[in-house]
Amino acid sequence: MKKTLLILALLTASFGAFSQKNTSLAYIEQFKDNAIQIMHETGIPASIILGIAMHESGCGNSTIAQNLNNQFGVKGGGGAVFYKHQKKVRSAYKKYDSILESFDDFARIITQRQQLGRISDQLTQYDYVKWVKGIQKSGYASSRKWGAQVLGIIRKYQLNDLDQTPAEQAQTAQVTTTPADAPDLKK
Repeated sequence: MKKTLLILALLTASFGAFSQKNTSLAYIEQFKDNAIQIMHETGIPASIILGIAMHESGCGNSTIAQNLNNQFGVKGGGGAVFYKHQKKVRSAYKKYDSILESFDDFARIITQRQQLGRISDQLTQYDYVKWVKGIQKSGYASSRKWGAQVLGIIRKYQLNDLDQTPAEQAQTAQVTTTPADAPDLKK
């Protein structure tokens, strides 16, 4: 009987932890407006902001995302401390007071760091492929697969659609409307 109760408790705890994980679509929905706002303020494509955040944080599910609000894998900040399974963990990653503070700091890093600042001066919000390649070349990530992985996320979820202005999005919607669906303007 005790074994059954223990197994049931473990399954319930596992299911509870599993159900609390963010999905990719929920993460996009939660942060797309913030990414678009940052894009308009800085010129960094919203697709880049969200694609990198999704990749680096596992859609907000990674340990550093959960415990440090760090969505971009930014290191530094004086050795942040958090507790995991009742053990004290010292981290080389930066701790933020909020997730949005993490987004703002990422934009600052991309626009103000010397090796990254040139990218924002040379590219527009529509050049997401060149942005990824430039960020990777600058040393943001050490993995050779990083750029391909971020581009895969952007393409899979069509995040580059967020890089359009509202007028461009409306125009794209009109182009995709079939004549049968188009409103009759003669009335």
